[in-house]
Amino acid sequence: MKLSWKAATDDKGVKNYDVLRDGAKVATVTDTAYTDKDLTAGTDYSYTVQARDTADQTGPVSGAVKVRTTGGGGDPGPGPGDKVKLGYFTEWGVYGRNYHAKNIATSGSAGKITHINYSFGNVQNGKCTMGDSYAAIDKAYTADQSVDGVADTWDQPLRGNFNQLRKLKAKYPNIKILWSFGGWTWSGGFTDAMKNPAAFAKSCHDLVEDPRWADVFDGIDLDWEYPNACGLSCDTSGPAVFKTMMQAFRNEFGTKNLVTAAITADGSDGGKIDAADYGGAAPYADWYNVMTYDFFGAWAAKGPTAPHSPLTSYAGIPQEGFNSAAAISKLKAKGVPSAKLLLGIGFYGRGWTGVTQKEPGGTATGAAPGTYEAGIEDYKVLKNSCPANGTIAGTAYAHCGTNWWSYDTPETIRSKMAWAKQQGLGGAFFWEFSGDTSNGELVSAINDGLK
Repeated sequence: MKLSWKAATDDKGVKNYDVLRDGAKVATVTDTAYTDKDLTAGTDYSYTVQARDTADQTGPVSGAVKVRTTGGGGDPGPGPGDKVKLGYFTEWGVYGRNYHAKNIATSGSAGKITHINYSFGNVQNGKCTMGDSYAAIDKAYTADQSVDGVADTWDQPLRGNFNQLRKLKAKYPNIKILWSFGGWTWSGGFTDAMKNPAAFAKSCHDLVEDPRWADVFDGIDLDWEYPNACGLSCDTSGPAVFKTMMQAFRNEFGTKNLVTAAITADGSDGGKIDAADYGGAAPYADWYNVMTYDFFGAWAAKGPTAPHSPLTSYAGIPQEGFNSAAAISKLKAKGVPSAKLLLGIGFYGRGWTGVTQKEPGGTATGAAPGTYEAGIEDYKVLKNSCPANGTIAGTAYAHCGTNWWSYDTPETIRSKMAWAKQQGLGGAFFWEFSGDTSNGELVSAINDGLK
């Protein structure tokens, strides 16, 4: 790869230049050109350059140039026949949960996934904006916290999650990363933003492709909950708005970037899938993350108890159409290709307390206690505190004391993956990494099941 750049200027004089490949220094040269060798065929790389003056002070990192080497060899992303295995990495997880990019590697999960959704960016005043910029680009990592064992310095141009994810990609070049915008809490801004779809898409492209971190991201994920329907707030933009959005983002991001969306799994008659044109939008999306979880939970404080992620319907289900199979079937009927649908897995359980009945359908007095929020708990906690002692509709449940929980286990995940393959789906995704065990047993189950 032959690289060249314009000379930098400095009041003390420029001494040399650092050449960085995927954020890692590969050479220091005095010239304004460098030829990088021993690259892998058919692989994506990102190059930046940083000047150093005679006082050994470094200047800002240049804009990134993305390249792809010619030839066969390992295509780093999924191709035809490959299954997507995508995990959400939450921006705020670096705080109370103490979950960092390094944990994706130390758990063994990094070698078993294909994609990461970094969540969440915000949507404000018609534009994509940063969520927590401190966690994203400024938080300093010590050597023991860092993916590559190298500590951040006070003056480096990029720190935080973005730099750690850059280091993760350098170690695992098969991983693609998308920046996800919206989510349950921050979906309210989509309605206003979609008054000017082209300007909205351009603002997002400018943020995702900012030269400081353009090499980190391979595309964008749009998590609007929900177009022409209600989530935390309600949207009444009309059924065409989702197709209009996806078309605008594909036009702006082009064919070399991934453009995906997290979408509702409400397969009921007249429900959220019926509210927007998911079929019409499909040609513009690489895939949809179908959120086939949170169908039932302790927001219905008195029950009936029901598994939050049933694969199929079952006798006594509180709401018809609230199951994975119904959602996938409806989306296919609306013209979404099977290969563009990913099955969603929750790495957590939802539960009630005050329950005497072991089987689903019991009454309750409220939400079961949880570490961070009542009614919800990580799998890594539940597998020990309330082990599964029953299965229904392709998922597991547990009754211990007066608490009743439902969650997926490695066994139910493997059976769900077999179902996804049988349906011809594009793969699976999960919310989110930190709910898994320290050795990544749920990620392993997804990977094993999709082989």
